[in-house]
Amino acid sequence: MSSARLLIGPVLRRVVGSRATVWVETDGPALVRVDTPDGAAGEAATFSAFGHHYAMVVVDGLAPGRATPYQVLLDGEQVWPEPGATFPPSVIRTRPAGDHGARLIFGSCRETTQHATARKLPPDALDAYSRRLMASAGSGGGADGWPDLIVLLGDQVYADQTSPTVRKLLHRRRDRSAGAPADQVVSFDEYTKLYLESWRDPEIRWLLSTVPSVMIFDDHEIIDDWNTSRPWRAETHRQPWWPERISSGLASYWVYQHLGNLEPDEIAADPVYAKVVAAEDATSVLREFGARVDAEATGYDAALGRGESPAQAASPGRYQWSYSLDVGRTRLVVLDNRCSRVLDRAHRAMLPPTEWSWFTDQVHGEYDHLVVGSSLPWLLPPGIHHLESWNEKLADSERPRVAAFAERLRRALDLEHWAAFRRSFDALAQVFARLGSGPAGQPGDRVGAGPAYPTPASISVLSGDVHHSYVARARFPGGPTSTPVHQLTCSPIHNQIPGPMRPLLRLGWWRGPSVAARALARTAGIKRPPVRWRKLDGPYFGNAVSTLQHQGRTAEVTIEGTTPDGTLHTVARRTLTR
Repeated sequence: MSSARLLIGPVLRRVVGSRATVWVETDGPALVRVDTPDGAAGEAATFSAFGHHYAMVVVDGLAPGRATPYQVLLDGEQVWPEPGATFPPSVIRTRPAGDHGARLIFGSCRETTQHATARKLPPDALDAYSRRLMASAGSGGGADGWPDLIVLLGDQVYADQTSPTVRKLLHRRRDRSAGAPADQVVSFDEYTKLYLESWRDPEIRWLLSTVPSVMIFDDHEIIDDWNTSRPWRAETHRQPWWPERISSGLASYWVYQHLGNLEPDEIAADPVYAKVVAAEDATSVLREFGARVDAEATGYDAALGRGESPAQAASPGRYQWSYSLDVGRTRLVVLDNRCSRVLDRAHRAMLPPTEWSWFTDQVHGEYDHLVVGSSLPWLLPPGIHHLESWNEKLADSERPRVAAFAERLRRALDLEHWAAFRRSFDALAQVFARLGSGPAGQPGDRVGAGPAYPTPASISVLSGDVHHSYVARARFPGGPTSTPVHQLTCSPIHNQIPGPMRPLLRLGWWRGPSVAARALARTAGIKRPPVRWRKLDGPYFGNAVSTLQHQGRTAEVTIEGTTPDGTLHTVARRTLTR
């Protein structure tokens, strides 16, 4: 009989052809096996780090077009489904051959559920979605409407805004880093409490066990305003507790979130994974990994500041958090908007050149729909966009007082989105314009070079962060594009925006304030952006979850908010293709 127990999981992460990955956390070393009635199975020994135990199991031999129930065993003893479980069975759904449809569920910003949080928040939208899916599964509902993938776009946990339960734990600890913030997590072990609290929510635990999911971080997985600017980075790195915080935050993100973003073959090829599973105790491996990844970004900026070219400053083998995958004829590319930012003022960018080159390669290929996952919205309310661009320009001023004022304003108002990285904002607009202009404009920057790929039927940017939801349509004055381009923002899943902020966000869409903000930006010498956009739906300020549906060459998005009784209602539904 096994002495180990299941702490978190199973979490179904990727389903690729006849294979699937299932992640678990246990309370001790164990051999983890996933079995199915039709013989598909996989097993892996747990790896250990910081006194915690994890396994990523690759299940092989799944039949196409089926929903296959599965069991999890530790050292031969069944631990999932749990005895007396009342929820529907956890299943692995494989796609039928030739099915070109895709249904993606997306959202961001989820604090722990209401019983664990100090604030009275509206009902959790992901809980509500899970309950509806359970009801469908329990009533014998078919696969119609079942999601292919959940895309979580940041702030899956809050390291800097902890619940009363976690704060009590922190106050009892005596071995914390010098000067560590009293109510914020710093160590890897403290990070594990955030995931335990969030992912053991019964509805979420079942949902993650039966619907594949991919994720990307935003700032609160580490700290508010993470890498907002070079001065912020310099100030934060002087804090005595910061080395442990950043190393633990990135290492825990790799274990709990990023590892599951990878396909089975990518996991096997990941150099960090190889070291982790080979080590008897992977604590030092993950500690050094977290520190190295942060040092790579800091060192790149320092090299640029010394006058080195981007090519000279680049670190060979730099770890990449961005990733790409296909669901049927839908191409999803998820971008790191935080860790790899270039903050040198002469080269400010969301991604370093090597990763941007990788991105432009990924967006070309044989698919019908392109979806870009970006924790931060590309298209904000226009008034706020122009304010952020103006602020970025002032923060780069050679006049110390002007730069200091702009930096204070940047942090106070969170002016750190794509609009505050105008080089990257414009470059992304140019990529979309080329893709949408037809095969002659592809691929990459070399017009007409290489193979001519089909023009996408739709391009959608999925985002979160801003604690309100909306749909916006882009247009490109430089020339018509045949592909509709939309910003789809869904936030929060379980949080809320302060009441006084709501009128300001609404005003950001109004023509008058937007014109005034554009005039302000013009005083700083900022050119008009190469794209125009207008709001089609929203803004909606409640908790929400959204569905992006692709079928053939058609696309539709639905935003659903929670009612006071914890059910979902449709806030907006919009066709995204002509």
